[in-house]
Amino acid sequence: MLEKPSVIKRYRLHIGTIAWILHRVTGLLLVFYLMLHIWVTHHLSQGPAGFNKVMKAVQSPLFLFLEIGLLGCVLYHAFNGLRIIIVEFSKEGVEAHKQIFAAMMAVALFLFLVGGVPMFVHFLHTLAG
Repeated sequence: MLEKPSVIKRYRLHIGTIAWILHRVTGLLLVFYLMLHIWVTHHLSQGPAGFNKVMKAVQSPLFLFLEIGLLGCVLYHAFNGLRIIIVEFSKEGVEAHKQIFAAMMAVALFLFLVGGVPMFVHFLHTLAG
C-alpha cells in the first residue's frame, strides 16, 4: 500500500519560472487588448455616431487607468522577449540569465515610469474633471 509522505515539499518559484509565467500572462493580456482594439476599430463602419459612442466608453477613467497597465504589459513582454532571445542565442546568456533579467526589468521599469507617470497625471486630471 502507498504511504502518504509525512512532509509535503512546496515548489520554490525561481526567477526564471516567474518570468515564464508573467510572459504568458502578459501575452494573453496583449491578445485580449488586440481583440478589443479591433472591436473598437470595427465601429468605424457604423458611422460617426456608433464610433463616438464606443470611443466615449473607452475614454472613461477606467480605461485610462487600464492603459497604464497596458504600457506595463507591453514593456514587460518586449523586454522579457529580448532577454529570452539573448539567453537562447548566446553562450554566456544561460549563466547570466538572472543578471540579464534584472537589467531588462530595470530598463522596462525606467520606461514605465517615463511613460506611466504622465499617463497617471492625465488619469488624475480626468477624475478631477
